[in-house]
Amino acid sequence: MRSRYSAFAVRDRAYLLRTWHPDTAPERLEPDPDTRWRRLEILGATGGSPFHTEGTVFFRAHFTERGHKGVVEEHSRFVRRAGAWMYLDAAGAP
Repeated sequence: MRSRYSAFAVRDRAYLLRTWHPDTAPERLEPDPDTRWRRLEILGATGGSPFHTEGTVFFRAHFTERGHKGVVEEHSRFVRRAGAWMYLDAAGAP
């Protein structure tokens, strides 16, 4: 999760698409150049150990966009595919 947040912050589209599960990944990804990601808070997590194949992360990401502050909260689902964790989708909050 932290690496994907960092990739959003620096607009690393290639990394974001590479770590997005192919069943749910968008064909193209164009991060908004006016969005500045400021801070990530991990609020909870399940799974994610070397013994798990699924996991979730509940987070809050703070940003500014065109001078306005905002917050995104998401309960993200991840799955292990070919040994790597991949973002699957956003589930309902826990």
